[in-house]
Amino acid sequence: MPASYPLGIWTSLVGTPLLIATGQVLFKLASAQAGRPDLRGIVSLLINPVLIAALLLYAFGTIVWIYVLKSVPLTIAYSFMGLTFCFVPLLAQVFLGEALTLRYMIGAACIVAGMLVINIR
Repeated sequence: MPASYPLGIWTSLVGTPLLIATGQVLFKLASAQAGRPDLRGIVSLLINPVLIAALLLYAFGTIVWIYVLKSVPLTIAYSFMGLTFCFVPLLAQVFLGEALTLRYMIGAACIVAGMLVINIR
């Protein structure tokens, strides 16, 4: 990937997957508070502040992504979405206490290596 992209584009390329990953952790937290799948439970979930925050992060991430796509070819930009598979387990470990395994670390390294293969010219 050419280094000629402005810092804001680089930040957005990495920031969008981070926003999406954070939203996933918030979805997990909201799921712990979800009631039965009846009308009352669904209404309660829809007004849950954690779910609302997750949806807002997704919406903001989508808007940022649209501006990234305006500046970067999709074939280059989309490879950065693979970072969500690296960020979600990291955030789950920090905020949910989930374990990080050697298999995760090897997988994350493979994802980053793949991004380098795709993007370095």
